Amino acid sequence: MSTCTLRQAPVVVGHAAGVATLTTFLIDTERFKYPERPIVFLSACYFIVSCGYLTRIFLGHDEIACDGKSIKYPSTGQSSCTMIFIMIYFFGMASSIWWVILSFTWFLAAGLKWGNEAISKHSQYFHLAAWLIPTVQTVSVLLRPAVDGDPVAGICYVGNTSVENLKNFVLAPLFMYLVVGTTFLMAGFVSLFRIRSVIKQQGGIGAGSKADKLEKLMIRIGIFSVLYTVPATIVIGCHLYEASYFEDWMTGLTCPCKVAPGLRQQPLYSVLMLKYFMALAVGITSGVWIWSGKTVDSWRRLWRRLFGSPDPTGAGQVLIKPRPPLPQPYATSGIGVPGSAAASLLATPYTQTVGSVASTSHHHLHHHVLKQAPLSHV
Repeated sequence: MSTCTLRQAPVVVGHAAGVATLTTFLIDTERFKYPERPIVFLSACYFIVSCGYLTRIFLGHDEIACDGKSIKYPSTGQSSCTMIFIMIYFFGMASSIWWVILSFTWFLAAGLKWGNEAISKHSQYFHLAAWLIPTVQTVSVLLRPAVDGDPVAGICYVGNTSVENLKNFVLAPLFMYLVVGTTFLMAGFVSLFRIRSVIKQQGGIGAGSKADKLEKLMIRIGIFSVLYTVPATIVIGCHLYEASYFEDWMTGLTCPCKVAPGLRQQPLYSVLMLKYFMALAVGITSGVWIWSGKTVDSWRRLWRRLFGSPDPTGAGQVLIKPRPPLPQPYATSGIGVPGSAAASLLATPYTQTVGSVASTSHHHLHHHVLKQAPLSHV
């Protein structure tokens, strides 16, 4: 296989999509509640995966994936190779688990009628599964050792020189995560269809608007699920293609005389490029959920807070409000304050606070006296 440079466009676009999603979450954290919050962590994982692909640009393809004129094998792995492997493999598997968690939380919300607070109470278990399982997988690969160089992408991964490692550490987990996540997703869709039919049968005031909102939610979830499952399925298919013909390619390189006529002696370059593109496209499409009017409103409020323009909605008001002016009698006289310090003390917020508390207490006392029952009723 010839060494070639991977096109940078999917990596850069995926990196930008991750930055946009994370920034939108940071400026409006209350908007992303369960069951939608796993989308943020999924985007964060793909953001780090794209950083792993971008790092090889600065370190160099040969420095990471090659050892002289040969591919890096598990016995020749170095620190830079291991670092790139952890960034791409660990966070790639973590993103797949966050996809499963996202489908599971949607099923809890749609199928079992769980609320946001009920789902968020189990968030620690979601994080435990999303970070512990990839840790076990990554440590298993490092202890084997099974990290090797990828001469096409210029990265270090697992299964580039071993079909067994490709099947055990890449194909099997990705296939399992995709099947489990899709199962929860379909179960949630079935529940949403049932709820929609019940709403239409019951009728009543507002039934049409509720059905329309539910249909919009179903369309959004459907688009997002298709944009994830299709690239993930294509990536698995490309890995199966490599696992099926790897031995033939190696035989063609080492023993050309044993190759049967008409047998392809090297992989299709287009299939390899499709694998890398679809692996990064999942990170790009994960930000589809934030493409809405709410995101525009969040950024507009941030802009107004930063540059001081007023917010007509009131959502971007500052917490510290200007103190009200002092009443005319107290502002012009020095009652209760000795000497010339009266004006300066009355101008402080402490005097206003004490005065307001006193005024409020006097008002409540006066109100209590007025509402007291006459003595003749006792």
